[in-house]
Amino acid sequence: MARFEDLDVWRRSSRLCVEVYKGLASCKDYGFKDQITRSSLSIPSNIAEGYERGSDKDSNKFFYYAKGSAGELRTQI
Repeated sequence: MARFEDLDVWRRSSRLCVEVYKGLASCKDYGFKDQITRSSLSIPSNIAEGYERGSDKDSNKFFYYAKGSAGELRTQI
């Protein structure tokens, strides 16, 4: 049975999230740090949730949320 952990897009977004957290470890701008780390974590989280949903309609909704979080992260970076 396929798992979301097997998706290349999930693996890549998870690695990106880890790199964002590492890169901002010493950042003292806590508001910015919180916002950017939350948007980076939202990408793989929404991919995982969308993959686990029972219907294509629900899955697509969460995949679009992940896409939106990616845009948010690009803006913040």
